[in-house]
Amino acid sequence: MKVAEQIRKTIERIPESEPFGYADLGIKQADFVSAAKALERLQKQGTIKKLTKGIFYIPRQTIFGELGPDSNSILERYLFEDGKRIAYETGFSLYNKLGLTTQMAFKIKVATKGNPIKINIETLKVSSVKSYVEITEKNYQLLGYLDALKDIKRIPDCSVTQAIKRMSFLIKALNSEEQKELIQYALFYPARVRALLGAILENMNLEHNLTGLKNSLNPLTKIDLKIKATDLPTIKNWNIE
Repeated sequence: MKVAEQIRKTIERIPESEPFGYADLGIKQADFVSAAKALERLQKQGTIKKLTKGIFYIPRQTIFGELGPDSNSILERYLFEDGKRIAYETGFSLYNKLGLTTQMAFKIKVATKGNPIKINIETLKVSSVKSYVEITEKNYQLLGYLDALKDIKRIPDCSVTQAIKRMSFLIKALNSEEQKELIQYALFYPARVRALLGAILENMNLEHNLTGLKNSLNPLTKIDLKIKATDLPTIKNWNIE
């Protein structure tokens, strides 16, 4: 089968607005030149549009006009590398999904342990921050919880009291093994995260060993989170004010 025909048949199976690249077309590296010419012809015909270098999409026509590429699908491509998760969504857009704020983020933030990620495509604006630990498909949601504890004073339209109640609910919903993993990952985060997680878990009366978290804190350091004992009775045990 000729490269152009292979591309045409593959594209027929790709949903409209979903971004795709050479890897999605099953093109061998030796055929990249031929593939590039075939894709260029399809662009001129208006069948596909170029999104960025090596990435294209099939425009979707509606009664309201042409729809651009799907932002979520674009973002998803940057969160994985060779099928392995290398980044995850964090910041205000994540906190919205966690039910901590109703505000929508105009710019999405992702965390990654590798090279910085920056996206400026259509309406999708993305920047990155350094992850505290290596990211996997198994742990990225737990890391998002710890990010929320780290930013608990900066979440828009959400008081610290409200955030503690919501995060306590989410953490309690985890199974015992996930809660233990959360404790281990917290050791790589700033002191305020370790202390707050310790206070939340202690307040739940769960049978977890919190000695590691407690010993990781400087007993002379006070952590200012503007939390009242009526909101979290265990704060005095973790030097939280």
